[in-house]
Amino acid sequence: MEINSQTLEPRAIRGYGILLNGSSITQLDRTAFLVPSQTKNVKYLVSKEGEGWSCECPDHQFRLIYCKHIYAVQLWLKLREKLQPKTLKIEHPEVDGCKFCGSNQIMRYGRKTKQFKQRYYCKACKKTFVVDTITRRMWFDPKVVTMTLDLYYKGVSLRGIQDHLNQIFDVQLNSPQTILNWIKKYEELIGEYVKTLKPVLSGQWQVDEMKVKFKGNWKWLWNVMDKDTRYLLASNITEKRETEDARKILALAKEASKGQKPEKVVTDGLHAYKDAFNKEFFTLRKPRTEHISHIRLAGDMNNNLIERLHGIKRDREKVMRGLKTEETPIVPMQDIYYNHVRPHQGLEGKTPAEKAGLGVTEQNRWLGLIRRAMPSDGS
Repeated sequence: MEINSQTLEPRAIRGYGILLNGSSITQLDRTAFLVPSQTKNVKYLVSKEGEGWSCECPDHQFRLIYCKHIYAVQLWLKLREKLQPKTLKIEHPEVDGCKFCGSNQIMRYGRKTKQFKQRYYCKACKKTFVVDTITRRMWFDPKVVTMTLDLYYKGVSLRGIQDHLNQIFDVQLNSPQTILNWIKKYEELIGEYVKTLKPVLSGQWQVDEMKVKFKGNWKWLWNVMDKDTRYLLASNITEKRETEDARKILALAKEASKGQKPEKVVTDGLHAYKDAFNKEFFTLRKPRTEHISHIRLAGDMNNNLIERLHGIKRDREKVMRGLKTEETPIVPMQDIYYNHVRPHQGLEGKTPAEKAGLGVTEQNRWLGLIRRAMPSDGS
């Protein structure tokens, strides 16, 4: 039943009165609500049943008419719809690829689970999985969230994104902190997923460090990149440039490579690299990894590619005017953006992840990553 503000129905007027008196309505799920009584210290359950409504109060039970509690819930829903931020319309298919390998060679497999979710079988990787609709786990529309992440890592400021969403799409965010909360949430989610991936790497790693300002203090950000794929294997922040600091970044890169041993590791002449390399890669067995520390600006033995990466990170830092803390999710999320979302002209428009055999097939790469990282019940 639609509510007309001009109706003279007494129960509708009393329903307005419930809200005007400051009574709090509690939503249990999409179709169930608790409405406090105005005369007793109890709450009545109001439920939506198809196109109709029901309430546990005596007025509805005995007279089988819409009571003031039902009117109150209907009005409350209409008011909340107007006050909530508007979202962009988006439709998601139930499943568009295997959650493990991304193949579209999938088929329905067996009966639905106890949670009424369909299980699928992938003919490519021979695995079964259950897909959970991503929109059920995101308060805002996924397209709004992923567009926000993309704008931020393309260099737009927090308030610039907030203004852009409001002006162009009539989407209102309460504060810029909402965007930071999204970055933290999805960095944790996607970060755990990408740790499980095994990139196909070339035989040469490039290592370098750059200065980054945290709360007014300069620290060192170390990076390790695979040369041919430009896949960023590891990043780490330290106070100094000692041997243990250099060793830590090499160890992280080895872990991310999943056992793929490089033929060459190219660094600058920092003495800490020599000691760190010997501790992490020295072996009497052949083939041995070669350490090249005397790099040049021209020729094959240079660090131009990783210096380009540093330029990208500095551009992002300028917009932020420095970082607040070393534990910020902004830095690791930027690595995810660099590897899995940002296309590279030097890679013929592919991302480093695509070049390393890990590419997301969806046009919206952010959404594709979130879908793969999102846990599914029963999978």
